[in-house]
Amino acid sequence: MADYPFPDPVVETSSAQEIARDLVVLPNHDVDLVPNIGVIGGAHSVLVVDTGLGPRNARDVLGFARDYAKGRKLYLTTTHFHPEHAFGAQAFADEATYLVNRAQADDLSQKGAGYLAMFTQLGAPVARELDGTELPTPDVVFDDGYALDLGGRTVHLRPTGRAHSRGDQVVTVPDAGVLFTGDLAEAGQFAIFPWFPPHDTDVSGVRWIRVMEGLAAEQHRVVVPGHGAIGDAALLAEVRDYLRELRDETWRRRDAAVTEETVVEEVRALMVERHPEWRMREWIERGVGCLCAEHAAGGVAAP
Repeated sequence: MADYPFPDPVVETSSAQEIARDLVVLPNHDVDLVPNIGVIGGAHSVLVVDTGLGPRNARDVLGFARDYAKGRKLYLTTTHFHPEHAFGAQAFADEATYLVNRAQADDLSQKGAGYLAMFTQLGAPVARELDGTELPTPDVVFDDGYALDLGGRTVHLRPTGRAHSRGDQVVTVPDAGVLFTGDLAEAGQFAIFPWFPPHDTDVSGVRWIRVMEGLAAEQHRVVVPGHGAIGDAALLAEVRDYLRELRDETWRRRDAAVTEETVVEEVRALMVERHPEWRMREWIERGVGCLCAEHAAGGVAAP
C-alpha cells in the first residue's frame, strides 16, 4: 500500500461556520479527501450535503447534524458519488432520507466498487476511514431536479449533467443566496479531472465549461466549493476561466499537431506559471488528457 503523505482525511465537526441563517458548513481546512459539508435547516427538517470519507467520518457528521436538528427530520444528499462525498451514506440509513439524481445513483451502483478499491490503495489512513464501507442505495432518486421543503425554506437539488462526473449535482438555497458546488468548483487548487482511461472517462472538460458558464451567470452570494475556502460568485468565474484556458492552450497545440506528451509538458508549465499558488498540480495532466480526447472527437465530449 502506498505511503499517504497528507494529514489524515478526518472531518472536524468542532469548527462549524455559520454562513447564513440556520445554515452551517463544516469546512475542510484544505485537508485532502475532506469535503466541505453543509447542514441546512428549515422549520421542520434539516438537509446534510455530503458525508465525508467512509462510515466513521459520516457517523461524526450525523452526530453533529442530529444535535443541530434538535428533533427536526433529517435528509441527506451528495453532490456526486466520489468516496469523500458519498461513501459514508450508510451511517445515515436509519435516521435520514437519502436523495440523489439518477445519474449519480447509476454512478454509485456501476462504479462505486471500483472507486472503493482504488481509494483503499491510496494509503493506510484512507483505507482506515473506508474500512467497513457499504455502498449506499438512495431512498429517493429523481431525474430533473428536486425541490426539498425544509419548512419555510426550499432547497433545490439540481443535476448539471456530465462534467466532473456523470452525476454532478449542485445544491442551492435561494433565500440565502448559497450554492454548494461539489467538485465542480474548488478553491485554491487545480480542477480535479478524474480521467482514468480506460477505466473511467466520464469527466468532460467541454461540458464542464458550459456548466460553469451557467453557474457563474447566476451570481450567488456565497459559494461553497467541494474543497477549499468558501467564496462568492468570483470563485465560479475563476474556475470557468481556468477551464477555458486549459482547453484553449491544449487545443491550440493539438491544432498544430503537437504530440500529447509535449502538450502536457507545455500546458502544465504554463498553468503553474499562471497559478503558482494553487495546489494539486497533478490534476493538470489529467485535464489535458481529457481535453486532448475531446479535441480528437471534434471538440465534443469524449464518448
